[in-house]
Amino acid sequence: MSKRLYKTDEGKKVCGVCAGIAEYFNIDPTIVRLILVVFCLAGGCGILFYIIAALVMPNKTDIL
Repeated sequence: MSKRLYKTDEGKKVCGVCAGIAEYFNIDPTIVRLILVVFCLAGGCGILFYIIAALVMPNKTDIL
């Protein structure tokens, strides 16, 4: 079975993007959220990434 990137409902705060990325890379979601905050503070590209990812990434329940 191949790994898939998706939004998850477990541990989500807003849309589940950071929790899904953390699950994909098998790391803590807090680390992904901190990296996103750094990108948001460094020019705002993190906000654009999050919005695009929230629209493009499928939900875990839609895949299963």
